[in-house]
Amino acid sequence: MPREQRGPNEKLGAVLALAGISNAGLARRVNDLGAQRGLTLRYDKTSVARWVSKGMVPQGAAPHLIAAAIGQKLGRPVPLHEIGLADADPTPEVGLAFPRDVGQAVRSATELYRLDLAGRRAGSGGIWQSLAGSFAVSAYATPASRWLISPADSSVAREAGASEGSGSPLKVGHSDVRKLREAAEDARRWDSKYGGGDWRSSMVPECLRVEAAPLLLGSYSDDVGRALFGASAELTRLAGWMAFDTGQQEAAQRYYIQALRLARAAADVPLGGYVLASMSLQATYRGFGDEGVDLAQAAVERNRGLATARTMSFFRLVEARAHAKAGDAAAAGAALKASESWLERSREGDHDPTWLGFYGYDRFCADAAECYRDLKAPGQVRRFTEQALSKPTEEFVRSHGLRLVVSAVAELESGNLDAACEQGVRAVEVAGRISSARTTEYVKDLLTRLEPYGDEPRVVELRERARPLLGTPA
Repeated sequence: MPREQRGPNEKLGAVLALAGISNAGLARRVNDLGAQRGLTLRYDKTSVARWVSKGMVPQGAAPHLIAAAIGQKLGRPVPLHEIGLADADPTPEVGLAFPRDVGQAVRSATELYRLDLAGRRAGSGGIWQSLAGSFAVSAYATPASRWLISPADSSVAREAGASEGSGSPLKVGHSDVRKLREAAEDARRWDSKYGGGDWRSSMVPECLRVEAAPLLLGSYSDDVGRALFGASAELTRLAGWMAFDTGQQEAAQRYYIQALRLARAAADVPLGGYVLASMSLQATYRGFGDEGVDLAQAAVERNRGLATARTMSFFRLVEARAHAKAGDAAAAGAALKASESWLERSREGDHDPTWLGFYGYDRFCADAAECYRDLKAPGQVRRFTEQALSKPTEEFVRSHGLRLVVSAVAELESGNLDAACEQGVRAVEVAGRISSARTTEYVKDLLTRLEPYGDEPRVVELRERARPLLGTPA
């Protein structure tokens, strides 16, 4: 049952008036956000009236969904305390801080890792159901600006006290760091092959909680500490990427922010740029093209003269994706040209970071195709997709599925319905072998585009093949 506060919730009423949202409008928005996360909610205008006039506090994810619904209208994050619902959850802002102090950064990251220890995993939605709906692209502004101003901490050496754990403090060495890096490498392979929702990928948050958190809270020299922060940043970014791939945008955002802070402690500017590029891709995917441009350009500018040619190529490619989403064809074309130029300058002997092992000319072509899809240039999409699909797919199964959908869209926009359906069938087959909400969303988008041809036999066949993937009844 909802808890009742003392008197009306004047804060919630005031913010609703500021946002221009009616009681019925807020109820509808909260129900819609809940549905996106697999929750069946039936709030109405009377429910909202009780929240405002009687101070009732709804249970579960509802307070966060209320904050998210109002935040979407206002275009900024809305913390629970601003709407008088802070008591609904003692840790609503977990993972969103980007502390200046290294010690506080360790506490911020490990708090995010250890939330499950407080019993927050209960229920089908786990912790991220309770934090559902709190994604806001503006939350990236402070982390990005602080990283740009100072991408490295002066010292990260740490001497842990016995009070921070049971028994003697953990003394961390390079062998401990190597284990984290090996875990990150294994996770990258599983993610590419099986998707972010595969059970093996879900072991990354567990690794952060069980392995990384105790190490970060241990004792280490500055040299070991830098390496430890770098390995932890890689794993944290991976946790964010997997959450992003499975549609948990709020979780992804929080992991990304902590990954960027850890990369700063590692004094690893290219890795920080990689995290910013991941943030940019998320913002672009969510429809925030301009913010995606800012994040990608931050990665580019800080890495001039530091990152390898192939790394710079990837950052410019991510920038091109954001420009294309924003509808700026000239800027997207210039960024693509720069990306290809950097890629041509890369050499076999370059000391590229291990986390960039996925990136080559086929990935450049795949993202270039998506740029031209957003810019509605099907001829260019077809040209780049053909090259992107020419590489064997055993290692990068999810990427292959995404490319097939992009190819199908290009064929459809060129008037080739049969070819579009053929590629769509192949994409559905690939999508059925992995666990990736993002790939499923691409397939849904293709089927939406095919709706005007719904009675065509090939379209009917494709729709039938996609039913198990989409979970729709026969």
